[in-house]
Amino acid sequence: MAGRRVLVFPSSAELGPVLAQLVTSRAEKAISSHGRFTLGLSGGSLVSMLSKELLALSELDCSKWLVGFCDERLVSFDDPESTYGLYKSQLFSKINIPESGILTIDCSLPVNECAEDYTRKLKEVFPDDDFPVFDLLLLGMGPDGHTCSLFPDHPLLEETKKIVAPISDSPKPPPQRVTMTFPVVNSARCVAFISTGGSKAPVLKEVLEDGEASPFPAARVAPTKGELFWLVDEPAAASLTIQVERLGSGAKL
Repeated sequence: MAGRRVLVFPSSAELGPVLAQLVTSRAEKAISSHGRFTLGLSGGSLVSMLSKELLALSELDCSKWLVGFCDERLVSFDDPESTYGLYKSQLFSKINIPESGILTIDCSLPVNECAEDYTRKLKEVFPDDDFPVFDLLLLGMGPDGHTCSLFPDHPLLEETKKIVAPISDSPKPPPQRVTMTFPVVNSARCVAFISTGGSKAPVLKEVLEDGEASPFPAARVAPTKGELFWLVDEPAAASLTIQVERLGSGAKL
């Protein structure tokens, strides 16, 4: 791992523009290196923040982007729980990303088959990789320390072979989901967690300060050859005692 950077912003208003800059800078780097930019998205509060900040950029070109989902809820795309559905309405419909550049689940399938189908889709676009190597994964973390749909004390935390795993007993509704596994997450060239709000402060402290001793899934994210960023606001960082970088909205990553 190229080292972890914990970046603290006064509020999400300052964090947002830096997140957009991280995305576009890694996109430029990837396209110049290998002709496309592969991005894994998560849901939750990230959807509105990322959409707002990317759409505020004047020269955003997404024609060579390939977007997948770090996890997805097994619901129809018009359901408000659908991560793809939220991004479609708030972002994809307003940018020049080709339809072939968005890898969606087949929500008509049973959960096990849905995970197998999404694995096949990822293998088609990452034919040379045992585990897909994304240029950038954007992750969130729940107050219970989960990331993707990898929850505390769940057997999927120990999954080492699957690319995408089904989960039918998610402790957070909806219960049926598919999720990338840790081997995929930790194969990425860059991973960025976005964590905001005071409710995250206790678990963020444990994840960042207890290291491998932490029981929380988010603590297992450690890219083997990639960068790891934590972009957090002051309320989320309130309990941290480790050294952090305090940045403003003009920071470049």
